[in-house]
Amino acid sequence: MSFFVVDIALPVPLRRTFDYLPLAGEDASFYKPGQRVRVEFARQLLCGVVLGTRTTTEVPANKLKPLLARLDDTPLLQESDLALCRWLADYYHHSPGEVLEHLLPTMLRRGCGLSEADERGWESTGQEPAKPLRGSKQQALWALFQQQPQQLHADLTAQGFTLAQLRSLSDAGVIRATQRLPIPPVLQDRQQFHSLNAQQQQALKAISTELGHFRACLLEGVTGSGKTEVYLRLIEQVLAQGKQALVLVPEIGLTPQTVRRFQARFNVPVALLHSGLNDRERLQGWRQTREGVARILIGTRSAVFTPMPELGLIIIDEEHDGSFKQQDGLRYSARDFALVRAHKAGVPVVLGSATPSLETLHNALSGKYLHVKLTLRAGNAKAPRMKLHSILHQPLVAGFAEPVLSAMHQHLQNNKQVLVFINRRGFAPLVACRDCGWMAECRRCDARLTLHQLPPHLHCHHCDYQQGVPAACPQCGSHQIDGLGQGTEKIQEQLTQIFPQVPVRRVDRDTVRTKQAFDDLYDDIHDGGSCILVGTQMLAKGHHFPDVTLVVILDADAGLFSSDFRGMEHSAQLICQVAGRAGREEAPGEVWIQTLYADHPLLNLLLDSGYHALALSLLQERQHQQLPPYSHMALLRSESEDRHQAQQLLHDARAFMQHWLQQQHPHLRQSPVNLLGPFPAIMERRAGRFRFQLQLFADERPALHRLAAVLVQYLDDQKQYRKVRWHLDIDPLDTI
Repeated sequence: MSFFVVDIALPVPLRRTFDYLPLAGEDASFYKPGQRVRVEFARQLLCGVVLGTRTTTEVPANKLKPLLARLDDTPLLQESDLALCRWLADYYHHSPGEVLEHLLPTMLRRGCGLSEADERGWESTGQEPAKPLRGSKQQALWALFQQQPQQLHADLTAQGFTLAQLRSLSDAGVIRATQRLPIPPVLQDRQQFHSLNAQQQQALKAISTELGHFRACLLEGVTGSGKTEVYLRLIEQVLAQGKQALVLVPEIGLTPQTVRRFQARFNVPVALLHSGLNDRERLQGWRQTREGVARILIGTRSAVFTPMPELGLIIIDEEHDGSFKQQDGLRYSARDFALVRAHKAGVPVVLGSATPSLETLHNALSGKYLHVKLTLRAGNAKAPRMKLHSILHQPLVAGFAEPVLSAMHQHLQNNKQVLVFINRRGFAPLVACRDCGWMAECRRCDARLTLHQLPPHLHCHHCDYQQGVPAACPQCGSHQIDGLGQGTEKIQEQLTQIFPQVPVRRVDRDTVRTKQAFDDLYDDIHDGGSCILVGTQMLAKGHHFPDVTLVVILDADAGLFSSDFRGMEHSAQLICQVAGRAGREEAPGEVWIQTLYADHPLLNLLLDSGYHALALSLLQERQHQQLPPYSHMALLRSESEDRHQAQQLLHDARAFMQHWLQQQHPHLRQSPVNLLGPFPAIMERRAGRFRFQLQLFADERPALHRLAAVLVQYLDDQKQYRKVRWHLDIDPLDTI
């Protein structure tokens, strides 16, 4: 047998692959790219992915280790999947083994088999009972199999049937035990498609012509314009062609209601993937999609990696949302990766948003993307009236201006619902002593502790540090300690006192902790009747509340003066998305925005002319300053318990990059990559570690990536900074 080694990608933070000897008695034909193997690495047992075999290696023969086991006879991942991983590893300058981990659900990463997704069940044998069945329970059980020949064991026991009753039918020869992958339920009652208005019909026609080949399409539609109905019509065409559709949504809270809507429209299995599922459920959804059982996959960010053999369309709803960007580990953008995946698969991508990101809008305006607009709300709904209300030098009642409270009274008396938005959870964002001025601060961050009342404690929302509420000031001993400012808990408490006859429901990360919690709350809100919803941006993302006719936005000024150049963009998107919850049915809606800066020119431009006009103004500013999307950006961050070490690593990195650029381009007056920093992060100390950053800007993307490639290699070799964590963020979403 000729000598060869197996090239393995391992889930370790090293930007390389590893050579191993094959199992005894196996030749190269046993090893195919995409198979999993078990190996020993640095005294650990790891599950790796085969990338191929080769007859030469740079590793000395006495250093080569043999594989411990080959876990798959056939590849789990196809060559197209591996090619996408190679692109991801190269683009984000990341370990190929850690990239490949994202393509496999947790149970497969641990080495479990595909059969772990199977569930115990029963199926009809097609035979009739030889003699009448005894007892009403056995008869009812047999009736179920006559309606549906295949049943899951768990579903049957949940309905009160016992194993003994099942075995009786099995002994009678009419059913038999099975072990198979469960199929997502298909609803029997179908909902009819809603009629489309003229704009929706034009949008559907324009995008439909792109089916069958790659094209990026921006569907820019105001909130309530019926973008989802266009998605459904497109998916209908894709399913008719025998293809699969991938739908990405930004939040777990959106997935259950989205799944219900899709299940009610299509007579096909719909799979669901998000972090709220347990490991076995994720493996089942992954297999259902990979094996073509599920024709529609709906999921959050990580669902973009799921293998789909018959992919025909990708839809990214609320494409502007920051949750599509991973903020640790592999810092990928699901939106950007979806575009690459669609390009390689030759299928279109629909990017839907009422407030598209400036990068996406720039691509649409330049003709790179197909640009389709929906400017009218669907049905008889009208856009809500928006009003800026200055609270400068104005008296407030529980944080609300008197005219705002009057408007709330009026809408509630009309049996409608009011949504109050404040992007601060907890009771009060600051706890202070009125006698000496002491403030409760986090021991591990440059941040103040937030007061929570249910249960009473102080909480850092940045590092999750928690402590009890002190009975007296630790500095002067005074008992005059109060919570200052307002969070969702305090707003809920105060509104309950002002409107004692109206239910006040709070929606934030503290009240919606489980995958079922928001679903139950959503159903409760849809039951109708007057109520007040108090919440954070969890309420802003794509939810349809038909009885909400008034939206009140508190503290609208938070993003107006952000140190992040994207601050105004994100603030405007959030205001528009929250405002879009009002008046989505026939009843007219209105939006009140309390502000200290009612004369702010960009805020007035947003209200007078809409998000699109504001976006054009922001694009002009970005072009003048040569900021993304008119340049390409990377961010090198460092953090350490030693402040000097964290800062010094970036100083060394900057010196290295400047030297390398001068060597590569000695005759250029201006470097192809501009460096800014290093400087401290806005919150310099977080979770006990000091944080610094260095910004890289380039007019041409290849120049940025050439520098990034040598930079990460240089940093990997700097052993003196072992206690410093660093990462390179390509296309960062924020710079704070």
